[in-house]
Amino acid sequence: MTYDDIMAVFCATPAEPIPVPVVPATPARRLRDAVEPIATHGWWSRPPSERLAALGLSFFDGYVWGRAAALGTPEASVVVATFGVFEPGMLASVYQHATSMASRDDVLAARADGAAESLATLVSANEAEAIADPLLAAISQLDGMGRPLFSALRGLPLPDTAPGRLWRAAELVREHRGDGHLAAAVAAGLDAVTLNVVTELWLGYPVGEYSHTRGFAAEQLGAAVSGLEDRGWVSNGALTADGLAARLELELATDVSQQRLIDLLGDDLDEIISHAENVAATILAARAFPTDPRKRAAG
Repeated sequence: MTYDDIMAVFCATPAEPIPVPVVPATPARRLRDAVEPIATHGWWSRPPSERLAALGLSFFDGYVWGRAAALGTPEASVVVATFGVFEPGMLASVYQHATSMASRDDVLAARADGAAESLATLVSANEAEAIADPLLAAISQLDGMGRPLFSALRGLPLPDTAPGRLWRAAELVREHRGDGHLAAAVAAGLDAVTLNVVTELWLGYPVGEYSHTRGFAAEQLGAAVSGLEDRGWVSNGALTADGLAARLELELATDVSQQRLIDLLGDDLDEIISHAENVAATILAARAFPTDPRKRAAG
């Protein structure tokens, strides 16, 4: 599928308005949701997507190899483990194909240059710096223990433009939270397919609408639902009170994993979020991020 094909699916105006999911308004979650459209600019915007396509990579190839490239050129099993939420066989196959098509250096450059180029048309240097500078200062002081994607990304050279640094800062926040979320899911006894089902039901998707984009087959989803029913978390295709409480506990555990970042941002947090929400609104208006609010909340 071409970039335009992808955008026609994900960025079209829905026939009926989709309710915005209700998620905790905690500081860490507010920051995560504010920067999500910025952080994902390396695959949802046109310039990086077209650069990756010129390397022979499809949209999903570029997403997988683009994120994994921060790690170097690891075995597929490492990518499966660090991404966490995709069907392992599908993800391994996509990764192996993508790495056969384009070099790590070329993929990293395509993403960084393309994201910076696109953001430069959407945000002023001053606003980019107002978000990026305090985020990067705080991020530089974080402990990377147990955070492979975050630590690998932080080890890359910073882009040399304000829009580029904005993208990198937002992506670092995203990977920092993602690493913490997977750790919380493991502690809660959730595997990848079960985590996907719990999250999609929490955000208002029916079973499979979101999870199938992660490569899970109907049989796998059915088995996950059965397991959740046995745990008392799902009944009649919806989360029970126990299921909702468990998903909230998972969310709050993820927040706890980011508390050091929130503490370091201190009094700057609300201003950073305000600036990031302004940029996010501009990105959505430019049709460079999915219109479905559930997708923004799910990541």
